[in-house]
Amino acid sequence: MSEHVNDTADAGVITDIGNDVFQIDTRMAGYSGITAGYLIRSERPCLVETGTAPSAPVVRGALTALGIGPADLATIVVTHIHLDHAGGAGDLAAAFPGAEVVVHELGARHLADPSRLMASARMVYGGELDALFGSMAPTPAGRIRAVGRVGAVDLGGGRRLESHHSPGHAKHHVGLIDSASGDLYVGDAAGIYVPGTGDQRPATPPPDFDLGVALGSLRMFAGLAPTRLLFSHYGPVGAVAEVLDRAADELRVWTEETRRARRAGLDLDHAVAMVAERTRHRYAVLDPGADPAIAAKYDRISGAASNVAGIMRWLERAEPEDEGPRAGVGGR
Repeated sequence: MSEHVNDTADAGVITDIGNDVFQIDTRMAGYSGITAGYLIRSERPCLVETGTAPSAPVVRGALTALGIGPADLATIVVTHIHLDHAGGAGDLAAAFPGAEVVVHELGARHLADPSRLMASARMVYGGELDALFGSMAPTPAGRIRAVGRVGAVDLGGGRRLESHHSPGHAKHHVGLIDSASGDLYVGDAAGIYVPGTGDQRPATPPPDFDLGVALGSLRMFAGLAPTRLLFSHYGPVGAVAEVLDRAADELRVWTEETRRARRAGLDLDHAVAMVAERTRHRYAVLDPGADPAIAAKYDRISGAASNVAGIMRWLERAEPEDEGPRAGVGGR
């Protein structure tokens, strides 16, 4: 390993997690341990997840440190087009001009022309958008390969990533399993994993969350019998069955608490406060004795407001007869 790699590893950006896979901390919004990309340093090197647009220089530097020059990267794959996972796709495609960019077919047009995606994100995040996510650059349409229900990425030497459509978090979400290692890249379909505490929080933002579909994707993941789960947020986890079961439990708990708030006639802001309070005991990161800066970091990146808003939107579609006494949903 070169001195540059050692320097980068010492800074906590690159972690060798085995099987020729290297975790890259994208340093989203300046934070560590929030969003990971993964380099599979196989015969045909592949990057899974790009991080945000402002993270692209960090990821590019890590790839360079790992010996991947501009002509070496064969493939960039994103599990879905949300800006913390694919925001850097256009920038990294420009930096690695030989790389094919693989995405689910429902997200492909948004990589080629991110204008609608950025406009939608601006409505949700307002002034926070630039600091959190930056602006996604277009990816040349001729460089994009769309996959459907299943697909495959050639990693060389008989090794491949097998893509499986896994909606519920987003309609354009895929999980990716490595044929050589059994590692399953879960994106956001299994929620957020907090290293150190082992906390798991759901990821249920609008507009695509669907409880039944999300639970079906988790069952599909279990059926693939992976050896590890590689979370985009954040890192590798070996207790596959336990973690997938917990992910399903979190979805059910948050949905039931949001349903309770909706039946009580609460607007969105009050529903968020109620659900956050009723679920906080589930997470060590929110314990009174825990570092409040860590809790604030996770709340800023993937907090209760986004989760409850996504569940509320799904409930309005799935259970319209159960409106309760509300006049309407307020808040963002």
